[in-house]
Amino acid sequence: MAKTITRLFDNYSDAKNAVLELHGAGVAEDDISIVANNSDDSHGIHGDVNRDGDVSRGASTGAAIGGVGGLLAGLGLLAIPGLGPIVAAGWLVSTVAGAGIGAIGGAATGSLVGALKDAGHTDEEANVYSEGVRRGGTLVSARVSDYVRSQAESILDRNKPVDARTRGEAYRKTGWTSFDDKAPAYTGDEVERERSLYGDVSARNRPVN
Repeated sequence: MAKTITRLFDNYSDAKNAVLELHGAGVAEDDISIVANNSDDSHGIHGDVNRDGDVSRGASTGAAIGGVGGLLAGLGLLAIPGLGPIVAAGWLVSTVAGAGIGAIGGAATGSLVGALKDAGHTDEEANVYSEGVRRGGTLVSARVSDYVRSQAESILDRNKPVDARTRGEAYRKTGWTSFDDKAPAYTGDEVERERSLYGDVSARNRPVN
């Protein structure tokens, strides 16, 4: 039986390493998804974003990110309500967008929270994961069989993911209750301030290979 395993990462480089290791362990590219915040243009210029969070122009960002393999090379630009500009690839965001994530530059109207819950995550996990992307994080989600489940969880856990429960508690201390897709997307400066609260700043600024 297939199970969806998801982790949130503060650093894109850690998330990318997890994706590459998952694929190396035999998880098919079609079963892996990655969603990364791009409010600070760290993955290439995303274009102007209007008040509704729609990206007015965009393009495939595989070259800018330096992705390896079909999944990472196929990262594309879009906006999801409440998240703002992101780069993403894989089945999870295809579910939200209602179409494949290739070289696109538009707005998805679905809910990342809903897609995560449909994939088997709790309401708490879905809200924290979505809020984490909104605040600058990167989400990696994989559909795995029982045969590779333990190995996949080990791969994700050794690449420095966020503890969802602890992060949710930290968000609540600031008055947060749940992800709001009507909330304004974070600006690049706001994302940087948020990221400075967690993790290693020097690791965040490492070049992406």
